[in-house]
Amino acid sequence: MKRDEALAPLSREHHATLILAQLLKKGAPVYRGLPAEPWDKATYAQEQFETHIKSHFAKEEAMLNKVQDCHADVRILSGEIRAEHSQIAALIASLTNSHDLVTTMDELGNTLQAHIRKEERVLFPLLQEHCSPAQLAEIHDLLH
Repeated sequence: MKRDEALAPLSREHHATLILAQLLKKGAPVYRGLPAEPWDKATYAQEQFETHIKSHFAKEEAMLNKVQDCHADVRILSGEIRAEHSQIAALIASLTNSHDLVTTMDELGNTLQAHIRKEERVLFPLLQEHCSPAQLAEIHDLLH
C-alpha cells in the first residue's frame, strides 16, 4: 500500500531510527561515519533520542490524539504505541548506568525496530483505511 502523503513525514523519519536500531544490535557491522564502540553507540543513541526521536514521538502522539477514535483497532494500537514510546525512553535512559551495555543496546535496537515495523505495517495502513479525508488533512497539517 502506498503511504498517504499525510503520513509520509513520519515514514521518512523512521529511516534514520531503523539505522540506529541496527547499529545498537549485538553483532552489528561497523557503519561508516557512525560510532563503533559500545559507549560511543550508547552516547549516540541518547543524542539521537534527544534531538530527533523524542520530537518524533511527540508528533506521533499528537497525531494519535486526533485520530484514535476513527476505529477500534486504531484506539487499541494508540495505547500500545504510547506504551512502547515509554519503554523506549526508559531503555534510552538506562544506557547511562547499564551493567550490561551490549545487552541493553541489543534490547533497545530490537525494540526500536519492532516498534517502527508495527507503525509502518499495521498502524499507518489502518489510518489510511479508516481515517476520513478530513482526518488525513488534519494529520497533514500537523506534520507538514
